Amino acid sequence: MLPLETGRKLHRFDLNGSQGVHNLFQIGISLYTIQPMNLTEACLNILSQLNDLVKQVDEKDFAKPSEALSNSTVGQHLRHTLEFFICFEQGYEKGLINYDKRAHDKLIETDKFIAMATLSRISTFIQNLNSNRSLKLEVGYDLAANDFVTIETNAVRELVYNIEHAVHHMAIMKIGIREVAPYITLPFDFGIAASTIRYQQEGVKASS
Repeated sequence: MLPLETGRKLHRFDLNGSQGVHNLFQIGISLYTIQPMNLTEACLNILSQLNDLVKQVDEKDFAKPSEALSNSTVGQHLRHTLEFFICFEQGYEKGLINYDKRAHDKLIETDKFIAMATLSRISTFIQNLNSNRSLKLEVGYDLAANDFVTIETNAVRELVYNIEHAVHHMAIMKIGIREVAPYITLPFDFGIAASTIRYQQEGVKASS
């Protein structure tokens, strides 16, 4: 992640929570401190890592339940991750994003070739993204009703949100991969936040 200054609010996922548990918290952010090109490159790198993972995995293992993931599959976590990007893409065109309106497409989580095609389309969307575009975001936390609150947002904020969300699920996927497909080689930074890598590197320097 890039350094962020105090300012506007942004939803994030806590990567230190127990696996599969989404602990939302808020951080302050001044949007003018973000360099959109760096964010685009970071997102494309994440999508490339996911594509490499799907290329390597056998189709039967892609949809194989993992005990470590409470019998969910790597494909299900990938589908969930990609459907947030799909909601972003669809909402970007309409000007209104709602991440609750995901399709839960079984084909993405069971057919690795459809998953790769989806990754390719999302990558094209990210490459052509106008990060300054103003958008609205619908959110709803009422368990008894489909009531939504609409708040102001923009494309760069939602790009950051999707990067954070993807890294969170990549960390979970890595646990499942080690169980159901240990033959896969993942890059050292797969599913690890950049801030964590920097912290680890600083610890190595301090001890040397």
